[in-house]
Amino acid sequence: MASLEDWKLPAALQPKPDDYTYDLDRALSSVVGLSSQVPADAFTAEILGTERAGNGVLIRDDGLVLTIGYLISEAEEVWLTTNTGRVVPGHVLAYDQVTGFGLVQALARLDIPVLPIGDSSRAPVGEHVVVAGAGGRARSIAARIVARQEFAGYWEYLLDEAIFTAPGHPHWGGTALIGSGGELLGIGSLQLQHATPRGGTLPLNMIVPIDLLTPILDDMTRLGRPNRPARPWLGLYASETENKVVVIGLATQGPPPSRPVLKWATTCSLSRAGQLERWQASSGVSGRWARRVLRFRSQSTAPVACSRCASPPRTATAS
Repeated sequence: MASLEDWKLPAALQPKPDDYTYDLDRALSSVVGLSSQVPADAFTAEILGTERAGNGVLIRDDGLVLTIGYLISEAEEVWLTTNTGRVVPGHVLAYDQVTGFGLVQALARLDIPVLPIGDSSRAPVGEHVVVAGAGGRARSIAARIVARQEFAGYWEYLLDEAIFTAPGHPHWGGTALIGSGGELLGIGSLQLQHATPRGGTLPLNMIVPIDLLTPILDDMTRLGRPNRPARPWLGLYASETENKVVVIGLATQGPPPSRPVLKWATTCSLSRAGQLERWQASSGVSGRWARRVLRFRSQSTAPVACSRCASPPRTATAS
């Protein structure tokens, strides 16, 4: 079982109880440390590793913990650690690849309070929030919402409106975004670097809004995933440059069985990841590209133009 390192954030970044109208320490005690073990031959092991650590938050008094899904994807073991040092095993209950949310069921009592779920749509840019990690004030950041906008990830991931906060939390995975009323507004997913006008960079956290959980929570607890068709997957990792999408890598094996993979109908350098040099899709910037890819369903075809090959559009078929 992976253990949490003994670290603290600078005191100037930590939230102060007098700055909030709710019981800050009680809210922070709802956040737990999360560690997981993943088999070496798992699909996600090469990219995400076999030992993962992050955070989660108790959202129901029956031991239901919400986290970010990449921490628990394909995990065989999960352990939860409270701020008082209590360690209990957990069971991976659900993972939604569309939102990125993951659920863990604690297998013993955590003896911590539930953090109530809020309404992230009502949190405006500029609101003072707390990005909370396991370990209380020493591992949490007093932050502000600095943007609400679309986010497209290179792994074929798209949020219509993500929440961005600053300063960035250095251990962001699964952190709890706590609103001005002490409610849960989202779950930490990424750290990004924002270019400042003076040429520097500002670390931001990308937060998955909690409003995306509400309509799928019942399905996830009953079925392990939302009750909707699985999105097909091209199996590529893409980046945006010069208003085009550049493929920077290809998956060397298939994804978990809940997600169909799009197979290329014609022979192309795309089918040989080891020989891939540079491939561009003509579908424009990453957000539009992601929307076109994600609208396809099982047994559909996706036309993709390969400018590197200077050939007619390929088709990819979900299977």
